[in-house]
Amino acid sequence: MSQQPIEAAGAVDSTVTRGARLGADGTASGDAPMSREQVLEAYRLMLQSQAIDDLAIKLQRLKRVGLYAPVQGQEAAVVGSALALDPRRDWLVPASREQPAMIRHGLPLVNFFAGYMGRLDSAGIPEGVKLLPRQQAIAAQLPHAAGLAWAMKLRKERAAVMVYCGDGASSEGDFHESLNLAGVMHVPLVVVVINNQYAISTPFHKQTAAQSLASRAIGYGMPGIAVDGNDLFAVYAASDDAVRRALDGGGPTLIECRTYRVGFHNTSDNPNDYREQEEVSAALADDPTTRVERYVLAQDLLSPGAMTQLKVEIRAELDAVQRSVADLPRPEADFIFQNVYDVLPARTEQQRAETVKEDRR
Repeated sequence: MSQQPIEAAGAVDSTVTRGARLGADGTASGDAPMSREQVLEAYRLMLQSQAIDDLAIKLQRLKRVGLYAPVQGQEAAVVGSALALDPRRDWLVPASREQPAMIRHGLPLVNFFAGYMGRLDSAGIPEGVKLLPRQQAIAAQLPHAAGLAWAMKLRKERAAVMVYCGDGASSEGDFHESLNLAGVMHVPLVVVVINNQYAISTPFHKQTAAQSLASRAIGYGMPGIAVDGNDLFAVYAASDDAVRRALDGGGPTLIECRTYRVGFHNTSDNPNDYREQEEVSAALADDPTTRVERYVLAQDLLSPGAMTQLKVEIRAELDAVQRSVADLPRPEADFIFQNVYDVLPARTEQQRAETVKEDRR
């Protein structure tokens, strides 16, 4: 994998985040942009994300989960950006692998696992949680996010909307339409593009001739910045700047987090068919969670024993949650027809009746 330089794009009012950077050895240059409490929260979320990946993949292999897209390798990009939001005020719009961001924003673990384990009537987003559902269709969440941010502006609510997408989504029409609208209407939107170098099996250099996805921001009249997506501090600093800018009426921002998808695209994918083990090994050596762990140890934020205990507690909690979800009843067959129409159209009602009749045989 060819590494791209980390630099800001020359967009309108473009800014370069300054201050600390967290190196691969866990050493920070400059003052840390995050408090002790924020670093520990980020570390726990990153560990929890890894544990969720391990458990969900295991459950998928046991046919208890249908499809799962792991976060592995992208933890700093997801967690660092999400921590810039205030869940009481801001909205989060995920793509398909922002699990730690969704949980941090208020999605209970029971609801999270229920969604993956087919207990959909227990998987809803609780009232008051400012979160849209996970989106499996590539880039389809972007128009929703742009519209949501526009609504915040029209209502004069002081809030930001953060939406995630991958490098592959940047090739979709929804990406252009949404960012163009966001720029024209000057809405409080933060677009986090997690460039993990692959759109499923298509490498970055075959998706675009551009050297930077952040450089596209200039065409939409907004700042664009590229950061090392494995650097928790760099991601957080850029995201915090963008959220503050949105809250102060400065309009949208595009952040490109350059990272690497260590795992498969999802559990139906075999990445060995399209990439070499050498580049995966190089990415593993630059693991973002390891960076944070080294920093936490160096700053004496946790002892090695406390770290071990934390990992045990996280995995025990997840195991208990998934067991409780497995004991929940499965929804009735007509559940898939609920929560879409107030009154079902005649044709859809006929389909519902036929589905229920077939299920009862």
